[in-house]
Amino acid sequence: MSDEKLEGGTGAPAVSFEQVSKNYGAVRAVRELTLHIPRGRAIAFLGPNGAGKSTSLEMLLGLRKVGSGRIEVFGKSPRQAMVAGHVGAMLQSGGLPQDVTVREVLELMSRLHPRPLAVDEVLRRANIADLADRKADKLSGGQTQRVRFAIAIAGDSDLIVLDEPTTGMDVENRQIFWTAMKAEAARGKTILFATHYLEEADQIADQVIVINKGRLLANGTSADIKAMAGFQRVSFRLPGISREALIDLPAAVTIDVVGDRVQIQTSDSDKTFYALIDQGLRPMDLEITALGLEQAFVAITERDNGDDDGKAEALTMEDAR
Repeated sequence: MSDEKLEGGTGAPAVSFEQVSKNYGAVRAVRELTLHIPRGRAIAFLGPNGAGKSTSLEMLLGLRKVGSGRIEVFGKSPRQAMVAGHVGAMLQSGGLPQDVTVREVLELMSRLHPRPLAVDEVLRRANIADLADRKADKLSGGQTQRVRFAIAIAGDSDLIVLDEPTTGMDVENRQIFWTAMKAEAARGKTILFATHYLEEADQIADQVIVINKGRLLANGTSADIKAMAGFQRVSFRLPGISREALIDLPAAVTIDVVGDRVQIQTSDSDKTFYALIDQGLRPMDLEITALGLEQAFVAITERDNGDDDGKAEALTMEDAR
């Protein structure tokens, strides 16, 4: 942890965006974004390509000026928080130096922080001790990403910001990475990560934030986001059934039939189920479940993309009740 005492007390958020906007000419990258990120939690920051995620993170890190509004990080401006050592970051851009070892890279980067971890401790926490004496420019893509994560945690910072951290990693490297990240979260670090791997967000995040077209769309737990989508999945077995026989079921959004297994995405599971019974059908092995996070994410963003006036309000758990 950095030498300076964190401001605002333990109940104050780690990060606050208040009506933040950022334009690039006529392009509105971020639009009146207001959100609060609590301390000591793992937060997934989700959105389609071009949603404003990277711009928001770059403003949070003081790499881009805020167009309007205000961002605070532990009660400080983004640049003040960076200088104080409160923030470590792993962005999509930026490579590693050539002709130096991983250990030498970490020794160099540690000098930029007021109170860094010992390099051997960083190697251990990031699970890259086996890479310590390897040349940094000779690593695979997944190994490079793991070293960049080590750089992000080298300062023992209070907030760790990760932009698409597992891009380029194979399954094994991703599992090693998330084990290391969960360990940092268990130490009380606040972790904000953007990812396109929604199954990872579903498993790891305490809170999920969804943005689209630069605006906040949804904010809650993974279960909350699934409920906000407003759809359920009805799955059952019905030998001999065809998709055409089910096409007119009320509230059905999508219908898939594979062999004798039917899966229906519906906006009203009761209405869909009773319509099956009314047709004289007797589904077997019936299961009614919420959508997965990926399906919920698609439903929420597609609904927003159909909002032509661009004024859709952010969903909270109140909308799911």
